[in-house]
Amino acid sequence: MPPGKRGEVDEGARPDVEGDRISALPDVLLSHVLSLLPAEEAVRTCVLARRWRHLWKSAPALRIGHLHKHKPKSVGALRKFVDHLLLLRGGLSLNKFELRLGGFSGPDDVPRVNLWLRQAVMCKIRVLKLYLHHNNAYIDPWLELDDLPLVSKYLTRLQLRGVRCHASFLNFSSCPALEQIEFEYCNVSSAQKISSEYLKCLSITDSVFGEDSRIRICAPNLVSLHLDDPWFYTPILESMPGLAKAFVRIAEQCHDSCSKLWDPHQHCDCQYCNSSDNIGDGADNCMLLKGLSEAKSLVLISDLDLVYLHPTSFIFKSDLRWCPTFKKLKTMLLNEYWCVPDLQALTCILEHSPNLEKLTLQLFSKGPKHKVEMNGSFSSMERSVGISEHLKIVEVKCEVIDERVLKVLQFLCTFSIRFSF
Repeated sequence: MPPGKRGEVDEGARPDVEGDRISALPDVLLSHVLSLLPAEEAVRTCVLARRWRHLWKSAPALRIGHLHKHKPKSVGALRKFVDHLLLLRGGLSLNKFELRLGGFSGPDDVPRVNLWLRQAVMCKIRVLKLYLHHNNAYIDPWLELDDLPLVSKYLTRLQLRGVRCHASFLNFSSCPALEQIEFEYCNVSSAQKISSEYLKCLSITDSVFGEDSRIRICAPNLVSLHLDDPWFYTPILESMPGLAKAFVRIAEQCHDSCSKLWDPHQHCDCQYCNSSDNIGDGADNCMLLKGLSEAKSLVLISDLDLVYLHPTSFIFKSDLRWCPTFKKLKTMLLNEYWCVPDLQALTCILEHSPNLEKLTLQLFSKGPKHKVEMNGSFSSMERSVGISEHLKIVEVKCEVIDERVLKVLQFLCTFSIRFSF
């Protein structure tokens, strides 16, 4: 057949439509698919065909540094790529901006990262994630963010790992849509307050708080709080009337300790223990429990010294001196801290939880790795004074039933609670 005849097309001149179903998809859907790829791979699609040349620019998300997720590249290695990436995109809107970094060393690295973040915020992002990989969280430096307020009416979620935040940045009053914040291995010690009247969910894990003074967390509309192993001085939680659930774990990095934990007969002037000269109304001394008093569900854990079985921090027991009433509390999980060396702490918090429906005691076992689980039931219709009349479920989880656990079970029996093994 003569070449160039009208109506005839060379089969090699175009792809088989049935075999190339991806190209048959609309641009909007293809852009979404590209947003799921690491940015380095998404950009490479520009060589596939003319249609793909600029398609990556409209992807609603940028995931930079995800190509080597477990060992991300350093700022220096990514600098040229990210500079050109943001320049070529221009000011096109973004839904999500994720940046994973393996480290920084050059004098211009930190300013460059701050510039990238500002450029991303200008693209009206809703989700911002900055992850700095640490080989050793105790030694590796934090990436220092500019001491400037974060300003965005679009941002709804912020996730930071391995960064140092200053006071201006931690005032989120200029982010009216921001509802979820997550800090992990961060340093917020230079601030006096973390504040947002719009925030709904706050998670802070393994992060440095005040080294010389206490930081206040002011989030009156918070619904969910996760505070896990704050370093140095425990923060003060302000009122959270709408709090639905909270997890608080005080561990070995907490510096709130005193000699009375080891010897109750010693004098102490730490201002928070029960020394005779430490008195007051608890307005500022009740650091955690007062702010948690409106919660419906609580997990309160504090580590013990594994050798001497003494608490490593006195924060919860100090708060019990001004223990609030948990009127809304329905479910509560406590660990062995509340039962050692005696049961006064457990007694106190139960007395101040009049509407409690479920109590879980996780004794001398780490997390879900318990071998024994016992369920309690009331042996009579009469409820003892000092425990919620609404309590229906009592669970005790432990590694083994020893003298320490039996002591707790005997205590619960005084409330007419019997256990099946």
